[in-house]
Amino acid sequence: MEQPLFTNDAIVFGILMISLGFVFYTEAKTSGFWHKFYKIVPGLFMAYFIPAIFTTVGAIATEWETTNASGEIVKESSQLYYVASRFLLPAALVLMTLSIDLKAIFNLGSKALIMFFTGTVGIIIGGPIAILLISLVSPETVGGADFDAVWRGLSTLAGSWIGGGANQTAMLEIYQYNPAKYGGMIFVDIVVANVWMAILLIGIGKKDTINKWLKADTSAIEELKEKVISFTQKIKKTPTLTDYMIILAIAFGTVGFGHFAASFLAEFFKGLIGGISSEITRNIFTFLGSQFFWLVSISTIMAVLLSYTKAKNYEGAGASKIGSIFIYVLVATIGMKMDLTMIFDNWGLIIIGIVWMSVHAGLLILVAKLIKAPYFFLAVGSQANVGGAASAPIVASAFHPSLATVGVLLAVFGYAIGTIAAIGCTILLELAASV
Repeated sequence: MEQPLFTNDAIVFGILMISLGFVFYTEAKTSGFWHKFYKIVPGLFMAYFIPAIFTTVGAIATEWETTNASGEIVKESSQLYYVASRFLLPAALVLMTLSIDLKAIFNLGSKALIMFFTGTVGIIIGGPIAILLISLVSPETVGGADFDAVWRGLSTLAGSWIGGGANQTAMLEIYQYNPAKYGGMIFVDIVVANVWMAILLIGIGKKDTINKWLKADTSAIEELKEKVISFTQKIKKTPTLTDYMIILAIAFGTVGFGHFAASFLAEFFKGLIGGISSEITRNIFTFLGSQFFWLVSISTIMAVLLSYTKAKNYEGAGASKIGSIFIYVLVATIGMKMDLTMIFDNWGLIIIGIVWMSVHAGLLILVAKLIKAPYFFLAVGSQANVGGAASAPIVASAFHPSLATVGVLLAVFGYAIGTIAAIGCTILLELAASV
């Protein structure tokens, strides 16, 4: 929470863009050290990791404490992640979905859903298993009484890792974990979830080897990619300034409408949910009161509708490439959240999180091996749970921009089942803590 060297968002944004420029410049090398380096480490991972280094050394930060004129300590924060997630992410989803073939997405088959639900089950059982294992070595780490009980805090992780921020907040309301200790759970969420995302991104660089080991059939994914590539080649043109302006008009016009509609829908459902007498039922449907949920959903729906119009032809002028730029900026702002030294600050909770995520990952690998599911379904199925709508499209688009919509659809589904699945997980967490 110490004040970083640079607090001006304009300067920080410049640093992030220079970092991205460096990644793309070095990744384009066709020989030498960088050529070999990027055969092992994906460029998307570096776009995430370099900002994390800047945060770790104290050059930039997402939030910090400072002293105002009255001598009071106040919290300040960067707005870059908010702008990237609320403006650039939905715009990227629109531009990457413009040329999508929805029928081809459904033709991907049932393995995508199987891997998504496997990821959910992995989170549900991973927490209780982590408590049981850690209690054998360090019972005080998983102890606590009343509202300080660790299992109550871990319930918020279950909400976040199955659904998202709204589900996490709902679990905090349901189980009333001590707010003074809640920051520790946020800390575990950020560290473990981001490290796992980094591992998945590194895996993308080895996807062919992984798919070979899984004996996966990637034909449906390749068919979808080929359809998009073929369509793009067919309508490819030299873009003009007019093309770029219309592309941006389509993207941000849709985002603007998404914000407009999301504010009304979120308020409507907040009022509707507030009138429900059962507290458990209210919290299950809390995600419907989230503007971010409606923003992502509406933007995606609008983009799918636009894919049935002539707007899809703007893919020939580079619509998805502009969308990819927005995604990379979002990745860089996510990297800002990761202070690498945080990993060493609270080993007890971190180890719980690592064991928990290991169960989630292990179950995904086991099921993927059994049903011969491609690494794409494993990675996106995991991130649709753990990362939600902010990072599932990032991982999906790293395979190919045309696949971003798959990540969004699964992530939105995660919001829908997040709270009720997290409640089931918490029941198991409490049982495991009382053994």
